[in-house]
Amino acid sequence: MNTNHPGTEAGPAGIGSMRAVASWFIDRPTLPRHGDVARFDHDFRRHLDQLLPLLEELADRRHSGDIQARAALAGVREARRWLTEPEAAGLAGEVARVKRLACAVLALCDHHETLTNNTAYLTHDRPLTDGPTGH
Repeated sequence: MNTNHPGTEAGPAGIGSMRAVASWFIDRPTLPRHGDVARFDHDFRRHLDQLLPLLEELADRRHSGDIQARAALAGVREARRWLTEPEAAGLAGEVARVKRLACAVLALCDHHETLTNNTAYLTHDRPLTDGPTGH
């Protein structure tokens, strides 16, 4: 089973496709088969393997007191904790454990977006400035 979301590119998952697959898994109304859960577990671990060093690097580029960087690093620590969680007993327990990995993927995608977002805020497709607006 390929867990790439329909309509996304093949190859290494981008942030958007990571987010889509994790959201889909979390919102799934029925329990998937055990083999499917194992494949999602593998995919989410692969996504986290990509995101963890990337976020550490992005956070390291900021000054040590940067709140967004500190929050991202806290998310990295939390994700690492979920990665060490042992396989759960039963299908429902395994789905809950893999959902925690999916939540970690979503959280790290959010942190990535925050750390890479342009600091200009847009209003009507124009950046806001501190100076006169010229109106």
